[in-house]
Amino acid sequence: MNTHDGRRPSRAGLDGAAWRRSSHSNNNGACVEIAVVEGVVAVRDSKDTVRPALVFSPLRWRAFLAAAAEGRPHRH
Repeated sequence: MNTHDGRRPSRAGLDGAAWRRSSHSNNNGACVEIAVVEGVVAVRDSKDTVRPALVFSPLRWRAFLAAAAEGRPHRH
């Protein structure tokens, strides 16, 4: 997924990323991980780290988080 400005980290850049989980995650494996790489926010499934990550610009990531916090669908 490209960001709105066309930047996208390379696969190698994501392989070296420092992935983190939410402090609200438990150990059942049902969570996502995020990493900030090359000026974008990458999101992946913690159970399937081989699949490609979703990539958001910081602006789109903040919009997504705001929509989630309000319980409304995210629209871009």
